[in-house]
Amino acid sequence: MADSEQSREKQPPCTICNRPAIVRVHPDTHLCSIHFAASIEERVTRTIDEEGMIRDQERVAVALSGGKDSSALLSLLHEFAENRGEIDLLAITIDEGVSGYREETIKAAERLTGTLGVEHRIVTFRDVYGHDLDEFLRSREEMACTVCGVLRKQLLQMEAKRCDSTVLATGHCQDDEAQSILMNYLKGDTGRIARDASKSGHPVFVRRIKPLSRIQEREVAIYGMVKGIYTELPECPYAGYALRGEARKMLNFLELRYPGTMEKLVIGYREVRERVRVLNHPEPVDICESCGGPASGSHCRACILVQRLVPCRLPDDLIPSIRSAPE
Repeated sequence: MADSEQSREKQPPCTICNRPAIVRVHPDTHLCSIHFAASIEERVTRTIDEEGMIRDQERVAVALSGGKDSSALLSLLHEFAENRGEIDLLAITIDEGVSGYREETIKAAERLTGTLGVEHRIVTFRDVYGHDLDEFLRSREEMACTVCGVLRKQLLQMEAKRCDSTVLATGHCQDDEAQSILMNYLKGDTGRIARDASKSGHPVFVRRIKPLSRIQEREVAIYGMVKGIYTELPECPYAGYALRGEARKMLNFLELRYPGTMEKLVIGYREVRERVRVLNHPEPVDICESCGGPASGSHCRACILVQRLVPCRLPDDLIPSIRSAPE
């Protein structure tokens, strides 16, 4: 008891209201749960407004996996929409079919959308592609993140378009952005370095936004705990095959030794991207013959990948075409 009382005595007060602080955001600034949550909400709103992510009358599709980042994003955008009054939200969950993992995250997604009263749609790999991710990856587990990432993005785009969404929001935080940047540099992928999905003008491409891109992962987790939406979930069994895991370790080490590393990497990357865009890296301008989505040739990357995994001609009705969705 004495140790507990002593710990409370040492806990610094909130810089704003003098309540017990839960987090230090700067060397001389500590915030309680109320003011920490308010600061996150204000920073996300500022990011949305400064980058012109969401305008009035938008229908915003939120990619909701059920994990901490996407759950925090949906909660924050729900708050944003409540304050603006002219924003329509829906959540889209992609069920890749990962046994022992995805079932729990879907339950978390369903609980959150039920609590917030947000429309929720679930799209499965099996319904669209005829196979679960587990089936796709038999004896080729090293392809897990490539297969999952490419196909999940395709289904998010398709469902967002089908639902008349004008914007697709994803829960990528600052850590995710920094990791992706480092991986693009390590791979020498100038095409990805140049690409900016938030500014794509492709007629069948739903514009993607990342409202959490200025928020650190630890801040997202604390926000989820404060708001009562954080759920401990199992890690994806394929995570060990990802280059992202190595990038995360490297960046976490550098961030610990040199605070601000990830933020500086993201800021510097924006200038690099604009310069690389000049080197003739246009956005895809063709239409995929299989799915009707944006492509850099006759077929998009996702459809080529599916045909590689299942070596046969895809039936015309296997992938619901984006063309059939209302404009």
